[in-house]
Amino acid sequence: MTTTAHNVDPANYVAAVLNLYLALPETPLRVSAQDRNQARQLRERAVPLPLVESAFLLASLRRLLRPAELPALSPIRSLAYFQPVIEELLANPVPEGYLGYLRAKLSRLTEGKKHPAGAVQKNTFLDDR
Repeated sequence: MTTTAHNVDPANYVAAVLNLYLALPETPLRVSAQDRNQARQLRERAVPLPLVESAFLLASLRRLLRPAELPALSPIRSLAYFQPVIEELLANPVPEGYLGYLRAKLSRLTEGKKHPAGAVQKNTFLDDR
C-alpha cells in the first residue's frame, strides 16, 4: 500500500473516502458532517487510501458473511463504524494484492443485488394511514 494520504490533495482524499464509504452495501445514502470530519481526521493521520478501502471492504464482508442464525446487526449510520478495522489494519497491514481480493469477493457477494439503502422508505407516510 504505497499511496499515502499526504500524496493526495486534502479535498480529493476526503471525497475519495466518502465515495468509497457511500459505495458500500448497508451504508447511508448521504454522508453526515460527522462522516466528513472522520474522513478529514483520516487524512490528517496520513492513513493511506488503499488501507481505508481495505478496512471498508473487510468490515462489509464480515457483516455480509455473518452467520444467518445470529441476531441482525443494526444499520451502519456512520463512517466511524469502520474505525476499529482501520486501526486493526494499521497495526497488522494486509499483504500486497489483498485489496484486489476484497474487491472481487464483495463484488461476487453483492452481484445483482441492489444497495440495501435503496430499499429505505422514501416518504414519511405509513401504509396504515
